[in-house]
Order: sequence, then structure tokens, then C-alpha cells
Amino acid sequence: MTTTPEPNIKLGISYSFISLVLLGFMPVISNSRPGELNALNFALYLSVWQLICSLPLVFAELRLKSPGIFTANLPENTQKRTIIIIMLTGLIFGISTYVYVLSVEKAGTVSAAIAIQAYPLFAILWETIFLNRRKSALELAFTVLLIISLYYLATGGTWEIKGISPWFVFALGLPLLWSIAHVIVKEVLDKTPITPAQVTFFRVLISSFVLFFIALLINGPESVFAGFGNSVFQQFALLMGFVYYLELIAWFYAVKHVDVSVASSITTPWPAVTMVLAVIFLQEKIAAYQVFSMLLVAISIYGLLYAGKIKRAARHSAKLNEGF
Repeated sequence: MTTTPEPNIKLGISYSFISLVLLGFMPVISNSRPGELNALNFALYLSVWQLICSLPLVFAELRLKSPGIFTANLPENTQKRTIIIIMLTGLIFGISTYVYVLSVEKAGTVSAAIAIQAYPLFAILWETIFLNRRKSALELAFTVLLIISLYYLATGGTWEIKGISPWFVFALGLPLLWSIAHVIVKEVLDKTPITPAQVTFFRVLISSFVLFFIALLINGPESVFAGFGNSVFQQFALLMGFVYYLELIAWFYAVKHVDVSVASSITTPWPAVTMVLAVIFLQEKIAAYQVFSMLLVAISIYGLLYAGKIKRAARHSAKLNEGF
């Protein structure tokens, strides 16, 4: 009889801090690439390197007695649904990789990093629409603060609608895509024995195929294959793909040992890491409104986590009272 290992809180926190650092580095690596390497081809190349980086851990798991999804005896309906979900989320993640690279390039390293922090807004939206989860007054208050913070950043600190950056708005598409894919993929994680390494492998496998065909259509075969043969391009793609893969694995293993809320609270300040690195490596100038916006966003997210904790505690207390 096999037993499920007990969660290791210290290990989960350690993985969360690793994720925090890697998240901070990623936008800087993306914007450090050569100017002639366009966003779409870069997204393709880094996805291919992610795929290559994912293979050792997948093969290592295959040598175990219970290698996850590959030997699982699932009902036919579950198999079909799992395949559909894997294909759909792979498509979404492929598109989101391109959106990520292009957003960081066009909106700016720091602004894009802060825009990605809008993820809780979309998570709240899907929970309200699909799960009918009502938000408390405190949660709504911090949600409003988050929206105000993002609006202030989008207008470049002017508060004027005419000053809204279209590329910042475009960058908001990234957390939108991520939130949709994460809601979908959670079903596979909850209802099948698939492992984090296998989730990541299928994600980057499908993403690589999707981006390959999109790049062929838009940039043409000559551009795509020439880039594969460019050693400088591939060095940056390898670095970005490797760091991105490590971040995904660190995050998945973090939430195996601690609650998502705990992991999220630890990784929340990652745009601050990006700010520091952007100044050092990219010589970017950080505006006062960007720092202020980041602080407001951080307060909003921590507030949402705190408000959620209070609501869960109240529900737990209510259930206990019902038992008496």
C-alpha cells in the first residue's frame, strides 16, 4: 500500500522563493535578446528549448513504478476529455508565450511585469461567472484598488484616458490567457494522476507545434529556419527557455507543499526584482509612477489574499457551528 507523502512547508516556501527570483529575471532576459530576433520567432525558439529541458525529468519519472498519466487506466470519457484539455491548454499557452515576449518588448520590461499582476482580477471574474462564488466587501475593496492601480499605470501616471498605453492593455491579455488555461488544466490535475513534469511537457510540446506553424505563416520558412541556425539567437532562447521551464516546475512543486495563496504571497513582489534587474542590465529608467503603481498592486494582492483567508475562516467557523 502506497501513502501520499506529507507536504513539506519549508520545501514549498523554498520553491516559492525560487519561482519569485526566476519570474523577476524572465522579462529582463526576454528584452536582452538581439533586436533583429522578432518576438514570434523568439517565442518559438524558447518553447522548443523548454521542451528539450522538460525531457530529462519526464524520462526519470517513466522509470518509476507509477509514471503518472502514461500508464493510467482511465475511463474512455476521461481519456477523451483529458486529450482535449491538453490540446486546448497547449494552444492557449503557445499563444500566451508570444503575447508575453511581445508585451515585454512593446509595453516595457517593468510595465509588462506589473500588468501581469492583474491575474487575480481574471481569476475573480471566472470564479464569479462559472463557480458562482460571491466576493466579500473586503475582497471587492481590494479588487477596486487593484483596478485603480492598473489604470494609473496604464495612463503613465496621468490618470487621463487619452494617455492609456495600447501595449499595456495588450499586456493584460497575458494574465487573461493564463487564468483561462489554469482553470481548464486544474481539472486534469485534480482528476488524473498526471504529474507537474508531465503537465509542463505536454504544455510546451503543443505550444511548440502551435508557434511553429504560426511563425511559418507569418514570418516565412526562411526566417524561421535561419533563426534556428543562428547561434546567438539560440543562446538567448536556450537561456529564456531554461529559466521559464525551471519557473514552471518550481511553481508546480511549490503548490504541492503549500497552499496556492501562500505561494502567491511569496511571489507577489517579483516585479520589484524585475525593476532592479532592468536598471542594472538594460539601463532602463524607472519612473516614480511605476514604483507607486507596483506598491499599490502589491498591497491589493496581499489584501485579496488576506480577505480570502478571513472568508475561508468564517466559512469554516460556520460549518463547525452547524455541527452543534
